[in-house]
Amino acid sequence: MSKESPTKAPPASLPTEATLDASAQLDRLDVSEVLATIHAQDGCALAAVAAILPEVERAVVILAEVLSRGGRWFNIGAGTSGRMGVLDASEIPPTFGLPPERVVGLIAGGPDALRRSIEGAEDDAAAARSDLRDHGLGPDDVVLALSASGRTPYALAALATARDVGARRLALTCDPDSPLAAAAEVALAPAVGPEVIAGSTRMKGGLAQKMVLHMLSTATLVRLGRVEGNRMTHLRPVSEKLRRRACRIVAELGGVEEARAEALLRACGGEVSEALALARREA
Repeated sequence: MSKESPTKAPPASLPTEATLDASAQLDRLDVSEVLATIHAQDGCALAAVAAILPEVERAVVILAEVLSRGGRWFNIGAGTSGRMGVLDASEIPPTFGLPPERVVGLIAGGPDALRRSIEGAEDDAAAARSDLRDHGLGPDDVVLALSASGRTPYALAALATARDVGARRLALTCDPDSPLAAAAEVALAPAVGPEVIAGSTRMKGGLAQKMVLHMLSTATLVRLGRVEGNRMTHLRPVSEKLRRRACRIVAELGGVEEARAEALLRACGGEVSEALALARREA
């Protein structure tokens, strides 16, 4: 069977489709009990992510290496997984000042799939290959394919395309034994167990994937020197809130008054790291 094809196993045999005994009577619980059940199960996501920290570290090393030599990082997936991949990629330019073309989020069905379900998009393996080739995926890049089940054809095709062109291959899935995990150099596979609503991987599965994504992006960009201490020294001050934050960073780390920090930022076109360097020369 091709790695780009979904498995033929009955859904109940898959971890992401299994039923949870603790929520078997969910429709008979009152609201407080429903909330308590969900909250208790969310804790499983935290534990599952803790168990894969060594693999997350290996992935960060790969991501930092690729970005440091000018390569690109692609998050690619379908449905909830794809939306979270696009979301995390979109946060990197304003937070860390990296150009948007360096970390790219792709979702099955295109931008419309960010707002609504696109029927059949996750099963379109050819679209994944086309999406990555349209972006000129090459051997200097890295692909992080996301799929809670680890069996989504779109995500599987993304890793197959990465393999074909010699790009690095990472996977984020909630099934360590899935085809997606097997196709990756490093598989990030938090085993969260059955969902409160069977098969609804927007819940624990989505939570665990979100946790891993923000760990990957934050640790990678810290490693690349885009943060000083715990300050966003490369943020893009594109709003009033961010302009105020940039001013505080330059003033506090540069040892100058806020008025001077603001003037330096204007002189540097809003580039926080450059304004900070000038402030330190003056201090």
